[in-house]
Amino acid sequence: MGAMTLSDWQAKLETGDLTSASLTEGCFTRMNALEPSLNAILHVNQALSLAAAEAADLRLRRGDRGPLLGIPIVVKDNINVTGMSLSQGSKISGDFRATYHATVIQRLLDAGAVPLAKANMDEFAMGSSGEYSAFGPTRNPWDLDRVPGGSSSGAVVAVSAGYAPLALGTDTGGSVRLPAGFCGVSALRPTYGVLSRYGVTAMASSLDQVGPVAVSAKDLATGLALMAGRDPLDSTSLELPRADQLTGLRAAPLKGLRIGLPKEYFGEGLSAGVRGVLETALGRLASEGAELVEVSLPHTRFAIDTYYLINTSEVSSNLSRFDGVRYGARNTSEGLHSMISSTRDEGFGPEAKRRILLGAFCLSKGYYEAFYLKALKVRTLIAQDFQKAFKNVDIIATPLSPTTAFPIGSKTASPLEMYLADVFTVTMALAALPALAVPAGFSDSLPVGLQLVGPSLSDVRLLEVGAAFQELTDHHLRQPPLDI
Repeated sequence: MGAMTLSDWQAKLETGDLTSASLTEGCFTRMNALEPSLNAILHVNQALSLAAAEAADLRLRRGDRGPLLGIPIVVKDNINVTGMSLSQGSKISGDFRATYHATVIQRLLDAGAVPLAKANMDEFAMGSSGEYSAFGPTRNPWDLDRVPGGSSSGAVVAVSAGYAPLALGTDTGGSVRLPAGFCGVSALRPTYGVLSRYGVTAMASSLDQVGPVAVSAKDLATGLALMAGRDPLDSTSLELPRADQLTGLRAAPLKGLRIGLPKEYFGEGLSAGVRGVLETALGRLASEGAELVEVSLPHTRFAIDTYYLINTSEVSSNLSRFDGVRYGARNTSEGLHSMISSTRDEGFGPEAKRRILLGAFCLSKGYYEAFYLKALKVRTLIAQDFQKAFKNVDIIATPLSPTTAFPIGSKTASPLEMYLADVFTVTMALAALPALAVPAGFSDSLPVGLQLVGPSLSDVRLLEVGAAFQELTDHHLRQPPLDI
């Protein structure tokens, strides 16, 4: 049996085969059976979830209909859901509970979605593997000895393992796309500004975006349709062109579609298994009339350095608010300075400390121009590379990762090696472009993802192309070999 899409879940609710309350209880049952192995979930509030499900059932009985009415969703634990935890995967948050909904959550709840659980994550969204949570690593449902990818590890695993058909993560440099590729599901990093960041804990503000995770591109479009739109509470938010065409998304015609293949992404370092899967996937698109065109993104070689200089600099600023003074965990040392330093020393994990220190150094007097300012200039060059490429192609296709999911613990001793896992995903974040991850096939029984990138605000077309690819393949419907 293939994975159930969001429309499959909704059809059972609308025909009365299931109630939202029974569906929600079934999700909790599956979660309880699998969580000892996967560790994807940090917090549940069953009373809140069941109350939302019963409210959805009442609306269904009254004849209300909607694509998310009564549907359970899982939310990364750096996005506010009133009454549920907001740990950011860190001990420094203590037992803090959100006191208001993030805008994206409010819009989903208005549509009748049921908040099921808060998902595990790399601490403050800093990580590529799902191993840097203060509450233990999340495991890949396709192979429990391998990482699921990060930082939205729990949200992606929740969809892959069948806890819910839709989850929300965040993507700063690849944090929904990389785990989607490792776990065989679909995920979207929208154009920067398409989804409001109000109520989302800031890590690197010029890069952070909320990213939906689902089985298929059509399911992603359903969620995006409800969440997108300008938000007066987020000055960076934008209107999405063609947003009205997200509902009931249609697959794009592939004949004549020009797909750019950047030579910098298909060279040395790409594993033979991943390369073979992607060549087959791209060949499938070409067989339907798409034209494959080699392009160049020459400043890609500077992407990792640029990304981590900007990322750490913004991290050092944003995380300064976590000091134990107003909320979260607090060390009881006497004296304000001692209390703050002890709280931060005990509360932050090693990766958070590393990035705070690196960022503080990059922003310090005498180094700002040499590091942070220079990184901003290179960021502009990277964005210009994409602009030039899109003059000749409609979309760009790349790998998501040089390899399939790697073994747990294999990269944690080398921060640089871990950072290089993001080599194919950070450029889109730096250029503020939409990027879609879709399952492309399998190498040695592990999922391989394909990344599709479009010009700014081409999110709808990108999803249409993803839907067209998924009409030709069934990789996204494959389920991991989990025993309950």
